Amino acid sequence: MRQHGHQVLVEKNAGKASGFTNATYQKAGAEIADSAGDIFKRAKMIMRVKEPQPFELKLIRKGQIYFSYLHLAASEDLTRALIKSKAVCIAYETIQKADGTLPLLTPMSEVAGPMAIQQGAKYLEMAQGGHGVLLGGVPGVDPATVVIIGGGAVGINAAKMASGLGAKVYILDIDLDRLRYLSDVMPSQCVTLMSSPAAIRDVLPKADLVVGAILVPGSKTPTLVTREMLGTMKKGSVLVDVSIDQGGCFETSRETTHADPIYTVDGIVHYAVSNMPGALPRTSTLALNNATLPYAVEIASKGWKKAMQQNPEIKAGANVVAGKVTYKGVAETVGLKYEPINKML
Repeated sequence: MRQHGHQVLVEKNAGKASGFTNATYQKAGAEIADSAGDIFKRAKMIMRVKEPQPFELKLIRKGQIYFSYLHLAASEDLTRALIKSKAVCIAYETIQKADGTLPLLTPMSEVAGPMAIQQGAKYLEMAQGGHGVLLGGVPGVDPATVVIIGGGAVGINAAKMASGLGAKVYILDIDLDRLRYLSDVMPSQCVTLMSSPAAIRDVLPKADLVVGAILVPGSKTPTLVTREMLGTMKKGSVLVDVSIDQGGCFETSRETTHADPIYTVDGIVHYAVSNMPGALPRTSTLALNNATLPYAVEIASKGWKKAMQQNPEIKAGANVVAGKVTYKGVAETVGLKYEPINKML
């Protein structure tokens, strides 16, 4: 950013958990600010990882660019607050390439997928509430069965990890072309299935670990596993809902934290931590920065309007701009009027 002529403010100790000191940022040309409030007061563009926190909402200024994960489909209150701010809110999770891929979700999915298996394996331990199954089994003993619902970036990375540990894996998706690809690249113990309510009901009783890896860009995640279905599962099985940031794909999901990650419903252990990659900040910081930096430099150098006019990927990131909801999926989910961003460009 400095090489492109921009001044950079970094909140004091912002990089501490990721292993980056204030001195490291200063050496790279940043100015250390004492508080988030100081940054909101001075900066034309805010960059961070999480959506605006409650104390920050009153700090966001009209016309200020807020570039981060927003997950607005899961929060009508936050959407209304950003409308009121009249800021330019560009969401990492809806930046989209022409081929439909989501480049700023991919690095976090590459962290969350394997992490879902790590956490699932841990909570299958009896001491953690699970029914005491080793994911890969041992000679003479069956390995665990892992069901992954969704074959996107999270799903394939979860399947790689689970297969690598020796588990039996089922991966479900509604895209036949994606299933063909997964069938080609995954090992033989990974079985691909066309996803449907019937297929999910059929495979759940076999499952020791179920990973919810569904994403509808910018919209609330559909419910694919109902509470009734839990009754067909083995007691002490584990559900990991990676989709929780967008509302979750299990009916019994409710958002948890890294400090208090699990709860049990009908004998089934639920792990539904939002921002799962936050538990691995060093890896996540570097992976996300690799992906976000080119877009951030373009927005900062051109201004948001010109950047959106010239780059449709950035235009797809417009969620709330100047008091209008400019992403159709968000507008439909929270029940607010949709205003196409093209009208503002």
